[in-house]
Amino acid sequence: MGNCNDGTCVIDKTKQEIDSSQKRGYIRAAISFVMLITGIILSATGLPLFSEKWVQLVWYIVAYLPVGLPVIKEAFESIQQKDIFSEFTLMSIATIGAFFIGEYPEGVAVMLFYAVGELFQEAAVNRAKRSISALLDVRPETANVIRMDRTETVSPESVNVGDIVEVKVGDRVPLDGVMINESASFNTSALTGESVPRTIRRGEEVFAGMILTDNVSRIKVTKPFGMSALARILDLVQNATEKKAPAEQFIRKFARIYTPIVAALAALIVVVPLIYSAINPGFDFVLYDWVYRGLVFLVISCPCALVISIPLGYFGGIGAASRKGILFKGSNYLEAITKINTVVMDKTGTLTQGVFQVQKIVPANFLLETDLVNLVASIETQSNHPIAKAIVEYANSRNIDIVKPEIVNEIAGHGLQASINGKIVLVGNPKLLIKNSVEFPAEIATIPETIVVCAIDGNYAGYILVADAPKEDAKSAINALRELGIKNIVMLSGDKQAIVSQLATELNITQAHGDLLPEGKVEYVEQLKSDPANNIAFVGDGINDAPVLAMSNVGIAMGGLGSDVAIETADVILQTDQPSRIATAIKIGKATRNIVIQNISLALVVKVVVLILGALGVATLWEAVFADVGVSLLAILNAIRILRMKFN
Repeated sequence: MGNCNDGTCVIDKTKQEIDSSQKRGYIRAAISFVMLITGIILSATGLPLFSEKWVQLVWYIVAYLPVGLPVIKEAFESIQQKDIFSEFTLMSIATIGAFFIGEYPEGVAVMLFYAVGELFQEAAVNRAKRSISALLDVRPETANVIRMDRTETVSPESVNVGDIVEVKVGDRVPLDGVMINESASFNTSALTGESVPRTIRRGEEVFAGMILTDNVSRIKVTKPFGMSALARILDLVQNATEKKAPAEQFIRKFARIYTPIVAALAALIVVVPLIYSAINPGFDFVLYDWVYRGLVFLVISCPCALVISIPLGYFGGIGAASRKGILFKGSNYLEAITKINTVVMDKTGTLTQGVFQVQKIVPANFLLETDLVNLVASIETQSNHPIAKAIVEYANSRNIDIVKPEIVNEIAGHGLQASINGKIVLVGNPKLLIKNSVEFPAEIATIPETIVVCAIDGNYAGYILVADAPKEDAKSAINALRELGIKNIVMLSGDKQAIVSQLATELNITQAHGDLLPEGKVEYVEQLKSDPANNIAFVGDGINDAPVLAMSNVGIAMGGLGSDVAIETADVILQTDQPSRIATAIKIGKATRNIVIQNISLALVVKVVVLILGALGVATLWEAVFADVGVSLLAILNAIRILRMKFN
């Protein structure tokens, strides 16, 4: 397990307990099923010993206990908590009633069906959100503090304001502070969602959670860990999670009304004739007959079809979604996603590929495209910046020759200066050309995307545009949402507003907001939530999206390239990273809801009809059993029908 101070051991232990509990549930159901089938076979063969009532009773009690005891225990605990009329109570009364009138197999079968339905539900919910514990995986566990010219590795919580911490390449900054070194490049996507790494110079702020991408750096701590940027995100996720009330299962609400009514009616079937016989001596009251009717009524009332069809219907929807690379963390989100009328989407990694690519090459008049790429790529081989790597990768993919520059000097925050074949070449951002008094076309300053400009011996040589390209299905995803009637589609991003607006125009998104920190995204979604008419789905992929994923009605995360935190915090995971799957998820949710409604309607109609016949003494126990099992079978077949449906 390693060190348990960060809470990981608790997480592992909880996961082991869940897995162990689920395994025990399957074993209990398997034991009951085998004994039930064996008992039915033994009865059918006419085995002399098994024809004895007491033998059958003992056999089916043993078959009943593995699945029945946990439910009876739940019923007892719910009664202690003054929740008398729960589905646990109804299941216990109905199955014990079946035993009381001698229908032992029915009592076992009903409880077994209920247990299996619960297992189906648990299988889908087992991956329930662990928002806070998931964030422990990205929280910096240690900090390298410089004390007395020695480096000490300590926990971030023990670092004081004013201490100097050293951060190595690839490590997360443990606390907020200011840069001591000349400059360094940081991946800030965890905090801002900004796709372009940020160069931070001496005296500028560095935030906890940033990842150093070059040059070992030292930072002077300005805030204790509890007040750092990463700690604020942790707090936002926790608060947002608390705001999201868990969906109460329909069967629980139904049982609170259904159970007392059915129990009272079953009792009245016996008590009313008894009272009437006392008033009217001419009425022949046979206690056994009326008790039998009451118990038949109670057995018929068992919501077997409901308790199976509801979880199984949702389980079928979850299975159909998983075949499309969509993971729902619980059946309640299948229902919730059908009510979505507002979709808020992150940009980088959600609507875009999250990977830099060369989009455009514009050389000066005296230069060919291949020559420009050759020069820029040759110099960019000396840099580890993601943009530099994208240009080098482009050159390699086009088999463009790359030469080794003779002299390379880095100009912090501007770019590189190198000597190639006796020529002085500048490669970097427009500020580099301004610094070296190189004239360039004025329109370059108006380009919103990231560009790498080049100059040769003081003359402008052209530029290469590098951008995070939209995903192939991004536009079709927006169109599919509009076809489903979702008109309110919003894009939020930490990227520059100019870049965000340009992508929004390309994808036909009317509302797009850039330059946002995580707090800004939270504020925007909170503003949307202030209108109760808005049911919001937020789609994101980064750590910075976790607070908004948690507080939205349905949080949807990209599972392929998305961060572990976003995946753990979200309610729905798109494992294929395709935004078009959002519309598919909504379609599956609506199909599932329709099937569940059909099953509920079927079960209730049949139950009401047979309940009336049972109360009148027309329906026998066997007819009641047949009606109950038959409806359950139809509900099951209808529920698994969704697995054969085709969703685009």
